[in-house]
Amino acid sequence: MSTADQRRILLVAHPRRQEAHDIAIDVVKRLHAAGIEVVMQPEEAQLLGLGDHPGVRLATADNPAEGCELICVLGGDGTILRGAEMSRGTGAPLLGVNLGHVGFLAEAEREDLGSTVEHIVARTYTVEERMTLEVTAHVDGTPVYSSWALNEVTVEKANRERMLEVVAEVDGRPLTTWGCDGVVVATPTGSTAYAFSAGGPVVWPDVEALLLVPISAHALFARPLVLGPQSHLALEVVPDTLGTGALWCDGRRAVDLPPGARIQVVRSETPVRLARLSTSPFTDRLVAKFDLNVHGWRGQARREEAARAGRGVTSES
Repeated sequence: MSTADQRRILLVAHPRRQEAHDIAIDVVKRLHAAGIEVVMQPEEAQLLGLGDHPGVRLATADNPAEGCELICVLGGDGTILRGAEMSRGTGAPLLGVNLGHVGFLAEAEREDLGSTVEHIVARTYTVEERMTLEVTAHVDGTPVYSSWALNEVTVEKANRERMLEVVAEVDGRPLTTWGCDGVVVATPTGSTAYAFSAGGPVVWPDVEALLLVPISAHALFARPLVLGPQSHLALEVVPDTLGTGALWCDGRRAVDLPPGARIQVVRSETPVRLARLSTSPFTDRLVAKFDLNVHGWRGQARREEAARAGRGVTSES
């Protein structure tokens, strides 16, 4: 097989979790046996004991996903968000195997590893695009920081004893001022993460929208808001506020915010592509991840199953 024809998968795993170590070795063996080369970052490969494995190729630091058809992530949502940083803009979709607790971004669970590898080998997965956010911070009119987020952009107070005063602006018009612990701007993907913990709504991933959710706001008007995908949001730290703030993107990338800082958030033109193995609806994922109680449900599927049972017909018939 020529170098151009060689199939490659970028493998990302939590390097300090024993479970991730064991599963990563298993994945590399399975993919190597199928003729697929596994690409890993050098430090991660060494920590996982895979630096010298014949089926592993060490990635370049500036573009680890180069030449890869898929990025497979072993870990929780934090590790999957790290994989998203490598995936975004490359065209290679991201497939997460959950080794954490909730793992809302993951597509498969650890017990599904064998079938997951089979799907990768056979390329039997679909790809969906998730919207992301672009964020820019200005101080005295000068851009000081820019980044992006898949889940959320948050402006938070830096000092526990000081409340942060933030003016929220939508499409160039002031909306309200919150004395608060912070403000979350989230995507539908991030609606089940930090925004959910702050009291925001769960938004189905095929809805194109932006969420604006204040955190512990001391105000009568402190409801979460759902805005159009083309809305331009801005958050200004009130110049004479006693507290200082911090800007976080996906809880991974941060910068300090002095009083008077202005943060602008818009929808990004570059999505994150997620590989999907199942066609089950988002409702089923929500029920499973949050262990929701659906006892007593008598929907159409249940009625059809009961009718088959009454006729002596099983689902295998």
